[in-house]
Amino acid sequence: MENKKIRDFQSGDLVQSYFLVKAAEYKTTSNQKNYLDLTLVDQTGEINAKLWDYSLETEPQYVSSMLVRVRGTISEWQNRLQLKVDRIRMATEEDNLDVGDFVPVAPYSPEVMFAEIEEYIGMIKNTDIYQIVSTLVANNKEKLLLYPAAKQNHHAIRSGLLYHITTMLKMGKKVSEVYIGLNRDLLFAGIILHDIAKTAEMNASELGIVSEYTVEGELLGHIIQGIKMIEKAAIELGVDQEVSLLLQHMILSHHYEPEFGSPKRPMIPEAEILHYLDMMDARMYDMKRALEKVEDKQFSDKIWLLNNRKLYKSAIKYNGENVE
Repeated sequence: MENKKIRDFQSGDLVQSYFLVKAAEYKTTSNQKNYLDLTLVDQTGEINAKLWDYSLETEPQYVSSMLVRVRGTISEWQNRLQLKVDRIRMATEEDNLDVGDFVPVAPYSPEVMFAEIEEYIGMIKNTDIYQIVSTLVANNKEKLLLYPAAKQNHHAIRSGLLYHITTMLKMGKKVSEVYIGLNRDLLFAGIILHDIAKTAEMNASELGIVSEYTVEGELLGHIIQGIKMIEKAAIELGVDQEVSLLLQHMILSHHYEPEFGSPKRPMIPEAEILHYLDMMDARMYDMKRALEKVEDKQFSDKIWLLNNRKLYKSAIKYNGENVE
């Protein structure tokens, strides 16, 4: 099937198309057979691919951000679609391809989303909170415009981190209108800063593709890195110590459970809300992405990111308007 998109793949499909290599790793099976493990992407998603009986010494080397033409078959492995590669070659100038056409991107421009974050920063009334947030955002602007929110999971697209933050800010504003006792300054700050250290946890290209985690990212992770960022900025700016502690607590607790990286559960309402906004946005993103592949009145395959749940796509359509 010529030029079929990843989101439209089904088990049994014959595929012949161009893809961008997101990751490539040379591996060996338990019975000593060599193969190439690939993550291939286009603008609609990504898929794992296997090139069996691959020799690193005699065959071309495939690396991240390389465009390739692939022919193969789609199968299912452990409830996930996988591409068995029959033939692969590097794209050439004669193919007349634009690498940007193969990169999954956020639905809004990074400049527009960054400006939106700046608007929310401008709503922060507490001077100390404002100083910390505005300083850290300005210091990380270049990477924020490009970085995904993760290497593989939710919002793993170019400018995905900005998309994740802006969506959470919109939800946070609505929640603060219902629970009027919330400190909106803390809530907005926690949303903006909760994942900002992912810019230090990962190395990403201008295409928004993460090649690897940094040494500090591997050893500490973005939660601890985020705490360090806040503490350093607070000391340099001379802000109130309680402000620094509360912001650090929000970052520390936003994964909620120790097994997910948070040694403390939320101890202030704003941190509790932050966790659920983060979880909600991640789950809604993953559900929307999964249901795009499903026909009306049908179930999706089991989705690992959603605890191996199937999703159902209703044929009932909403005819009203969602008010912005």
